[in-house]
Amino acid sequence: MDTPDRALVLGAGGLVGMAWMAGLACGLRRGGVDLGGADLTVGTSAGAITAALLATGQDPDRLAAPVRPAGSGGTPPQVDGRRLGEVFAVLGGAASDPAEARRRVGRLALAAETGPEQAHVARMRAMAGADRWPDRKLLITALDAETGEQEVFDRASGASLSSAVAASTAFPGIYPPITINGRRYLDGSLRSATNADLAAGARTIVVINPQAHLFPRELLQRELAATGAHTVLTIEPDPASLRAFGQDLNDRTAWEPAYRAGLRQAPDDAERLRLAWGTGSDGA
Repeated sequence: MDTPDRALVLGAGGLVGMAWMAGLACGLRRGGVDLGGADLTVGTSAGAITAALLATGQDPDRLAAPVRPAGSGGTPPQVDGRRLGEVFAVLGGAASDPAEARRRVGRLALAAETGPEQAHVARMRAMAGADRWPDRKLLITALDAETGEQEVFDRASGASLSSAVAASTAFPGIYPPITINGRRYLDGSLRSATNADLAAGARTIVVINPQAHLFPRELLQRELAATGAHTVLTIEPDPASLRAFGQDLNDRTAWEPAYRAGLRQAPDDAERLRLAWGTGSDGA
């Protein structure tokens, strides 16, 4: 389908936000809203994991508890604290020249000591549960580490699905840049937490944004205005879900509480989504 009717956009949010999105998707499915039926799915960073899972037709319940690569002992990330601090310092002043800030962050990422690429690809393969691209249109966002420019991976890009997800989740200082087709790539959220503008042309867009509380709403509104969508629905963590998140979005101990929070929140959101998602018409 060249012009998608229904688009699903899943944003960044760390391991905790990813678990919350999976719980939400599971609860919505129980309530009659199957997000896996999207004509187009856009995944960014943590959202890339859940996007891959849904677009390949898997049950989001497989992310109800922490997942580790089989037979690897679950190699933990090798965080480079010094580089990570420098990355946040650069991002804190990015407003004046976002493009240059992305290039500087890319240089920091390439210099960071964050362990082998393949360990991160294996982690993402285990979480996403698939390595082959689905027939449904799936876009996974990343950033070129050298140029700072956006890259969008799909099934025609020559990358395995797990490598694309690993690239999209490769936050500088935490995970290593991922090599695809001779280039190295970083976390797609360094351009935008949702990259919702990639859903342009869809009639109905559902955006699930775990970090909505951390960024000005105007940023997402500008992206959505450019899509020309007839119906736009956004879902963000409610107060109870935010309490379950805690302070660290990569805290594995908050994974299961965040999943349950998404599951609990889903019935209220299903009421808003059911008509619009089921028909592609304005029912929100």
